[in-house]
Amino acid sequence: MKCMIFKNITIYSERKRIECGFLMAKDGKIVAFGSMDDINDLEFKGEVIDFHALPDYKVIPGMIDIHIHGVNGADTMDATQEALKRMAEALPGEGTTSFLATTMTQEPQAIENALMNAGQYIDDHQPAGMAEIVGIHLEGPFVNPKMAGAQPAQYMIDPDLHIFKKWNELSNDHVKVVTLAPEQPGGSELIRYLKEHGVVASIGHSDATYDEVDQAITDGATQVTHLFNQMKGLHHREPGVAGAALLRDELKAEMILDGIHVRPEIVKLAYKQKSKEGLLLITDSMRAKCLKNGTYDLGGQDVTVKDGKAVLTDGTLAGSILKMGQAVKNLLSYTNCPLEDAIEMAALNPAKQLQLDDRKGSIRVGKDADLVILNEENEVVMTICRGEMAYSIMEVE
Repeated sequence: MKCMIFKNITIYSERKRIECGFLMAKDGKIVAFGSMDDINDLEFKGEVIDFHALPDYKVIPGMIDIHIHGVNGADTMDATQEALKRMAEALPGEGTTSFLATTMTQEPQAIENALMNAGQYIDDHQPAGMAEIVGIHLEGPFVNPKMAGAQPAQYMIDPDLHIFKKWNELSNDHVKVVTLAPEQPGGSELIRYLKEHGVVASIGHSDATYDEVDQAITDGATQVTHLFNQMKGLHHREPGVAGAALLRDELKAEMILDGIHVRPEIVKLAYKQKSKEGLLLITDSMRAKCLKNGTYDLGGQDVTVKDGKAVLTDGTLAGSILKMGQAVKNLLSYTNCPLEDAIEMAALNPAKQLQLDDRKGSIRVGKDADLVILNEENEVVMTICRGEMAYSIMEVE
């Protein structure tokens, strides 16, 4: 494996920010970091990348996108190894080093094909130097047709424990998150099962009342899918899913920060209410990300992409073309939060949700060398995936 050392760069480690620091990676892991004053005591043979001429550059942990359907012409539902490889190769360009391959509501055979394909890829095709698929997010079909959004309502079914067990087995037990509507028949039973087996139950595409969400939390739900989008909204006599998400610390909340799905002022409200510990930055992006304006497929539906917005023929929002690096920049702009908070929402919180924080989500000795270099404008200029260069637009000494 490659050995690398970064010198004269600001490090946003798990516990503190280190100005003018160094970071060493070997065999895919972080093996040392600290102040440049301490580097002379280390023995190192490998590639050295020195940022002495770029004093405002910084290294942060790789971002983890737990809700992404596609990018660069590929989609999880394509159910091919090539599609997932294409996604894994493209995502480091936006600072994403790990992600959940996300399915969508479709006919059962299409979902099964996607699950089997993703499970095989996870087990057999995870080379360093590209983003790692750390599991599967099953978004639908156990959702409410009243809140279909861009999910085809004709294929939606009530939460079904028997079907889930079958599907998770087909995926080689790689389903890590299930988006479902807890108010639908079978919702409580499935949530309880997911909780018992370490799978995140995320409330989404749901018309649940506050009391129904309260029951779902009791059953074991710990997350909401794309906060404010396709869920019962906040009302002064019925808080709904959105109100419950804002009030209940038990629920982590995904958010799509493209300035389209959620207005910036509402992002600021959510941040003030949920704080850095309660939010998860996601993209919910579809295959058109990184491509030109045009018409693309999403689950058998035509999606028109123009000027950063993806919609169905009736104008319904259909995922996004948001990049994780841009989501972080937007968060900083909308809320004026420190970069440390943004890192928590984009990296550490999702790692904790997926129970991967022993090896991902922050800069700490022993964790995977998933690293992102940001410039003075907080733009992604370099990405390292498990110790291997995955993306770079810069030349340094």
